[in-house]
Amino acid sequence: MPAIVNPIQVQKFLKGVNYPVTRQQLIETARREGADENVLYTLRCIPDRIYRGPTGVAEEVGKLE
Repeated sequence: MPAIVNPIQVQKFLKGVNYPVTRQQLIETARREGADENVLYTLRCIPDRIYRGPTGVAEEVGKLE
């Protein structure tokens, strides 16, 4: 079973994201950047909404820990 990772680990795979983006776009970008299953799982667990910047993503990931 995949594990939840911290916001810093997630952000490593979100370089070049052109905000605002959907959760699905974050997952696709992370996959393209070589994210492992734990990072992808973490992104799948955050709410499905529009993210306006990396801070919003980090806040939601932080709530999962």
